Formats: sequence, C-alpha cells, structure tokens
Amino acid sequence: MEKVNVRKQDEILMSLVHYFVTKEGYAPIYVQGVKDEIWLENIDGPYRIIRINSNYIHNEEQYKYDEFKIKNIMGQIKKKTLSFKVNTLNINLNVSDRVKVESEKNIDNVFVKDIDEIKKNKEINEVFPNMKNDLYQSKNSLDLLLNVTNDINKKTETDNKKYEKIFSRKKILITYIIIAICILMYIITVLMGLNNMNLLILGANNIELLKHGQVYRLITYGFLHGSIIHLISNMYCLYVIGSQVENNLDKKRFLTIYFISMITGGLLSALFNDGISIGASGAIFGLLGALLYFGFHFRLYLSEALKTRIIPVIILNLIIGFAVPGIDVACHIGGLIGGFLSAMMVGIPDIDNKKDKVNGIILLLIFIGFMAYLIFK
Repeated sequence: MEKVNVRKQDEILMSLVHYFVTKEGYAPIYVQGVKDEIWLENIDGPYRIIRINSNYIHNEEQYKYDEFKIKNIMGQIKKKTLSFKVNTLNINLNVSDRVKVESEKNIDNVFVKDIDEIKKNKEINEVFPNMKNDLYQSKNSLDLLLNVTNDINKKTETDNKKYEKIFSRKKILITYIIIAICILMYIITVLMGLNNMNLLILGANNIELLKHGQVYRLITYGFLHGSIIHLISNMYCLYVIGSQVENNLDKKRFLTIYFISMITGGLLSALFNDGISIGASGAIFGLLGALLYFGFHFRLYLSEALKTRIIPVIILNLIIGFAVPGIDVACHIGGLIGGFLSAMMVGIPDIDNKKDKVNGIILLLIFIGFMAYLIFK
C-alpha cells in the first residue's frame, strides 16, 4: 500500500474539524478562493464562526493581510445572515515565531503548533472544556483521514435527516379547524345580527369587561369577525401563514403559539382601545412572529426568505395598520411580540436550545405580566 503523507498541520486541522463538527454542532461553510483553511459555522455556538488555518504566515505584513481577509468574509456572512455581530475564533496552525498573534474586536486569534498545545491552551479550553478529552488522535495518517471523514459524513447525514424532517411537507389539520370555527362563528353572528351588542354577547374583547373578570374574552374575540371582507382576508392569511407554521412546527407548538399570541394581542389591544376588539389578526401576527423566529434560527438557509418575504410582509402590514383607520394595530403588535416570544419558549422540533427556551419563558411572562398589571391594577 502506498504511504499517505500528510503535513502535521493538516493532521491537526482534521482533528479540530472532527471535534467541532461531531461534538460542538458546527457545519463547514463554503468560502470561495481559500486554500488550506476550513471555515465552520454554528449560529448557536459560543463562537459563531471558527476558522482553522494551516497556511504558513511568515511575517507581520502577511498576518495583517490575513486579518483583512477574515474581516471581509465576516462582513459577507453578516450581510447574508442578517447578523449584527459575528464573533470568530481564528485558529492558526503555522505561524512564524516572528509574528505576534493578538486578538481583535470580535476575533479571538490563537496560534497552536501541535495537539498538546491545543489541550493546554487556556483560551480554547475555557470555551470548549471537553476538547482535551474528545479530540480525535491517531499516529497513522491514513487512519486519521478515513475515520475523520467517516465520522463527519455520518454527522452530516444525521443533520440532513433532521432538517429534512423539519422542512418536509406534513398534513395540515389545526389551521383548517381554526378556519372552520371562525366561519361557523361568523355565520352565527350574522344570524344573530351583526352589531356590537351581539359581538359582546359572543365574546368580543373589551377592557371594562376584562376588568370585571371576563378574561375568557382574550380567547373568544379571536374567532369573531365584523364583515365578510374581514373574515375572508383573515382566513386567507391564516391559511397561507398558518399552514407554513404548522408544517414547520408540530401541532402542539402551533396551538401554543396561536393562543398565546391571541392573548398578548388582546391584552395590548385592551390597553390602547376603549371599544371592542374582534378578529384573528392578532393571532395571525403571532404566527408571523413565529415564522420570524424560525427564519432567523435557520437564516443560513432562509436568509432570502427573511429578506424578501417574511420581514417585508410584517413591515407592510404594520404600515397599513397605522395608515388605515379602524385597524387594531395594538392587537397586531401584541400578537407579533407574543408569537416571537412563544416560539422561543416552545422551540423548534429536534433542535435543543435551552437558552432560547428559558429566555422565551422569562420575556413572555414579563410581557404578559406587565400588560395584565396595567389593565387590572
């Protein structure tokens, strides 16, 4: 068998890539024009970007050019993923002793010569304490290459199956049930007579009635509509947006987000509206908030959808709400915020993000608690 010759720096690079991909959830990203360096990304990782460079840097001038290149690529990633900040770990494996390696704003620069230095590096081990034990090593270069490649391929295949499960088309049920209930309630309203008194009897939202303990109105108002145009426009939006959210999340998460958004929309509406409030638009804006969270979490894949569809739709609808009289903008904004926070709270199927879930619960409780205090004080 022909002997495989692999540079020491490349062996270290493979071991590091293996660790970050299989143990820390990073994924390789394609960067055009680079050689002998690997770029990894994890939106939820302690470092958003990790760059491992085995190119030889022989003087300060080359080092400064390398930093310029890193900042340029970071700027492209920021733009593509709608990020304000991209913190980066830059691991250099082949730097001349004459070059002084220093960290910069949002870039932690590290120079290590071998595996032992990696295990002893304080900066790396503070962030990745398991690295010293989980770093794959082998004295045989071919064995290292084959095992690293095999493990990374298995991890990539597992991740692809997980994403395929999330994005695959599923049977829509809850959205259709809610649409049917709204249509049924509209028929009942028409038969009773479309007026404020009957809408209040059926459960329209009103701050004075909330203060008297009729908190059920924070749910019932979302199934009532004041005209056929109001009903059709809301049901069409619910069909389009609800189907997408129910498809991407499961039915329990969808229902949780929908009803929490209805409640937060109803609470904010009551604070700014002395009359009655009806309609599913607060909950629908909550679904938009959930889509915003989902799209932001998967912005590596959905950045174009975020920029060209989700965000413009939210902004356009808010502008219309402010410009056209009679639209309950407070309900829309309350639902939007409630939907985003409740999506954080319930999370995304097969994606374990405890930090987001805890933050979602805390922020949602503060938001609901503050509005409830202002209403019921």
